[in-house]
Amino acid sequence: MAFQPSRGPRILERGVLCVVIGLVVLISPRFLQSSRWYDMVAGAYLVGWFALVLGAALIVLALVQRSKRPRS
Repeated sequence: MAFQPSRGPRILERGVLCVVIGLVVLISPRFLQSSRWYDMVAGAYLVGWFALVLGAALIVLALVQRSKRPRS
């Protein structure tokens, strides 16, 4: 028998990490003092939204997979 690692927790961890990255990218321009850093991070708002949506989708996918798994 070959050992197969569970992919559920990895998907959930990646989803949470994507949500955190998305929130940081979207919220951080409000706290940056330097105008150069502000312009750079504020220009990446699409990346922040993409990471936020991707993270939410991964979390939902992980929860759906967890609910379909047979209980032992």
